[in-house]
Amino acid sequence: MGAIIIKADKKSNKLLSDLAKKLGGNVISLADEQFEDFAIGSAMDAVKTGETVDRNSILAKLRAR
Repeated sequence: MGAIIIKADKKSNKLLSDLAKKLGGNVISLADEQFEDFAIGSAMDAVKTGETVDRNSILAKLRAR
């Protein structure tokens, strides 16, 4: 099973939602904040390296700014 996320205006969302339901799909509406959370999580997964960084090096970088 797959999923798609389509971000559109309110009128288009209604039309797409109705079409998906007629085709037998499940439709879940997301608030803008929920969509942003998903997008940030997806971006974080895309750049994940699996490496760890020690606390002191992070603080040193923050202080340098």
